[in-house]
Amino acid sequence: MRSEAAAQLGGLEMFASAGKGRGLRARRRFAVGELLFSCPAYVAVLTVSERGSHCDGCFARKEGLSKCGRCKQAFYCNVECQKEDWPMHKLECASMCTFGQNWHPSETVRLTARILAKQKTHPERTQSEKLLAVKEFESHLDKLDNEKRELIQNDIAALHHFYSKHLDYPDNAALVVLFAQVNCNGFTIEDEELSHLGSAIFPDVALMNHSCCPNVIVTYKGTLAEVRAVREIEPGEEIFSSYIDLLYPTEDRNDRLRDSYFFSCDCRECTTKEKDKEKLEICKLNDPPSAETVKDMIRYARNVIEEFRRAKHYNELLEICELSLDKMGAVFEDSNVYMLHMMYQAMGVCLYVQDWEGALCYGQKIIRPYSKHYPSYSLNVASMWLKLGRLYMALKNRTAGVKALKRAIAIMEVAHGKDHPYISEIKKELEDH
Repeated sequence: MRSEAAAQLGGLEMFASAGKGRGLRARRRFAVGELLFSCPAYVAVLTVSERGSHCDGCFARKEGLSKCGRCKQAFYCNVECQKEDWPMHKLECASMCTFGQNWHPSETVRLTARILAKQKTHPERTQSEKLLAVKEFESHLDKLDNEKRELIQNDIAALHHFYSKHLDYPDNAALVVLFAQVNCNGFTIEDEELSHLGSAIFPDVALMNHSCCPNVIVTYKGTLAEVRAVREIEPGEEIFSSYIDLLYPTEDRNDRLRDSYFFSCDCRECTTKEKDKEKLEICKLNDPPSAETVKDMIRYARNVIEEFRRAKHYNELLEICELSLDKMGAVFEDSNVYMLHMMYQAMGVCLYVQDWEGALCYGQKIIRPYSKHYPSYSLNVASMWLKLGRLYMALKNRTAGVKALKRAIAIMEVAHGKDHPYISEIKKELEDH
């Protein structure tokens, strides 16, 4: 057992949280917007679709990146970034050359390969593991059903298939544990508009327990995770982040938590369910729909969300959105979270096909209910204001654009910190217009 002195990080400490196992708590007061701690990635992988626009090493977004001379698929800011990333990139470089277009391991497989390599080259604790080591991660192995075990075996097969030259593999049982740990403790890195940039392991950040009423928010500066207070935190108070999207009603949130993290939440929001009625708002009609009709429509909405995830083509996606919005609109108000979900998806399709007016129309319908349903300083609300601001600017409505971008900045200055490069970029956009 580590000493109490060793199990502290600034004004924070690891402790035994009642009913939750390990947790993180404050040893002093933290103000709204204050940085509690930062954690460099233990390992990180840039998503394949962002190669060429972001550095594979530090995730910086810039033009004129230099490509790897061997595989010609990884890009770097400079020689220093390339050298620093080589111990990890070499796991993939030769393999990408060999497999060409057939090189397609998942990000989970890529991340796990890097953990195995890092554990071999750095057996001692790293700067990312001041409180919690990767080897101490929970795996919840006893809670995995047959489907999840089969998916892990598929990942293990892919690991063996795509990584051979530079990896020493432990036995299958140890790999099952490691993949289970990655699935429960991995993080997705997103940009200011919540577009996916990659995946990473941040051990000390993984120590925080979940609440649907979080008091901190996790943002990223390249491959550095930063944890900031989104409300005042008093000494002795546990630090809670949110593992999931908080838009949805209590039952949906807990379904997601049980499926991905094997627990149900008992926070104030989940206990009182006080926001559920607003989130599931029904049309105000002279002849209101029956309780059974509402239940059927909720079932339909959940099914169509899954159908959307499986759809392959953008014209198909937009059709699913429009049809489902039309059907759900007979029972649900526009502020209902299932309506908002499909509007958000439709907005994304419009942005992809560069239908700026269509995207703006959806965004205008989304932003007010988002501001009501999400907590203060929500990244989802900030990113929506940001998208709206950029759309207004593109459509030459500068007044509305400036107002929306300033709203985004106000949230981001708390969530990201006032010196974050994303905020500097947005302020430059305002100056340039």
